[in-house]
Amino acid sequence: MDAVTSDYYEDYFTGDYPDDGLCNLDPNPTEVMTQTYIHSIICAFGLMGNALVIITYLFYKRTKSMTDVYLLNMAVSDLIFVVALPFIVYNEKHGWLMGPVACKILGSSYSVNLYSGMLLLACISGDRYVAIVQARRSFGARSHTLTYGRVICSAVWVFAVALSLPTLIYTERFEEPGLGPEPGVTTCRLSFSEDETAKLMKMLLPSLQMTIGFLLPLLVMVFCYSSVVYVLLRARSSQRQKAIRVVLAVVWGFILCHLPYNVTLLNHTLSLFKERSCEEETVKLRVLAISRSVAYLHCCLNPILYAFIGVKFRSHFHQIMLDVWCFGKKYISSVRSSRQMTEVCLSARLSPDVTNNMSSFTV
Repeated sequence: MDAVTSDYYEDYFTGDYPDDGLCNLDPNPTEVMTQTYIHSIICAFGLMGNALVIITYLFYKRTKSMTDVYLLNMAVSDLIFVVALPFIVYNEKHGWLMGPVACKILGSSYSVNLYSGMLLLACISGDRYVAIVQARRSFGARSHTLTYGRVICSAVWVFAVALSLPTLIYTERFEEPGLGPEPGVTTCRLSFSEDETAKLMKMLLPSLQMTIGFLLPLLVMVFCYSSVVYVLLRARSSQRQKAIRVVLAVVWGFILCHLPYNVTLLNHTLSLFKERSCEEETVKLRVLAISRSVAYLHCCLNPILYAFIGVKFRSHFHQIMLDVWCFGKKYISSVRSSRQMTEVCLSARLSPDVTNNMSSFTV
């Protein structure tokens, strides 16, 4: 079997191959097509869900708590990535026609989304811990929650961008020669001019992604939500079981989406500077691509787990659908029927059943 050793000038997801045995690690057309369909589904559902969360906060619901501020920022973070995803897929299939600037921006979009989204998840779990477990102690301190929330979110965004700077700086549009008679391809990947920089970044970037982008939020979520569940089990409330199910869904959704990718990434990172076979490297990269697509799914799950699972967001979602239907009818129907539909919309918007019988995000 052909041997594979890491090339310091390649992306840390790929390897280099000796002169006596070249190894083609390009995915086959079936895998490419399958990934394209999966990413399209992720993009469609992620775009719809996160856009609905943002629309809800902008037009239907004011941000009244730190959790609201975190949810809005997390929706913006996920929306940035799902908007960038189709451009990434298009450029990968067409040799990055949009140029080197688009390569850098789109290449670092997932990194910004990863760090900002994961840190915001940790902030949400911390806020739920303070609100439920430390309710008595934090009652007076939560009078300035919106200010605190905005400051923390600003810090999260600055931190996420700072952690993504190496990806932005070292991502380059690169033309690779073909193997034998095959034509060359243009890729967008990490590229380094010095061996020492390559060694450092190939270990640093995956390590930061696994620690700050997975382990830190996971530890915070496990601690906070374990304490929340303990308090809920002791409480006498008809909503207790539902709240516990929400907590478990949030934690398991996070683990199932991100654990496979981070385990695979850890395994791949540990073998970067070791000699490995071509077949072994092919399997690792295939598993890495699949698990990365599974991690992308969390962009679709976030609106469901953190927003629409609450009664208030479901009511607002129903109101959005009603408004879209009503005003669509307004432009399609005659003038008389449009006036009637407008009256229905206004009466539904002002209905006390819609505005009074809603509860906030409960975990």
